[in-house]
Amino acid sequence: MSSWSAILPWPPSNNHYYTVVRGRKILSSAGRQYAEHAVIACAGRNRPVQPLAGRLKVEVAARPPDRRKRDLDNLLKPVLDALTKGGVIADDGMIDDLRIVRQEVSPHGSVTVTVWAL
Repeated sequence: MSSWSAILPWPPSNNHYYTVVRGRKILSSAGRQYAEHAVIACAGRNRPVQPLAGRLKVEVAARPPDRRKRDLDNLLKPVLDALTKGGVIADDGMIDDLRIVRQEVSPHGSVTVTVWAL
């Protein structure tokens, strides 16, 4: 089974990932900035020569930057988009098993992502 793992920056929540401009929903400046940093992190960490394809399993370990209350599901969209844009996976629609777990608080926050080809 092929796998890949990396530590990515803490993403903006899904509530701040998008903005509406002239009636169109687009990536916000925070979303674009996160995507840029996350793609660099993906490329610098043994990115597969070809994006992982087929059925996939993804585990996300979230280390928030502080103890504020937050919904973990709001973190997934930016992270999964970064995996696609970063060339790690072919399409996030191929994920059959998706898990997220909250871990201890860490300065600046981060997410550890592990992807397996099933």
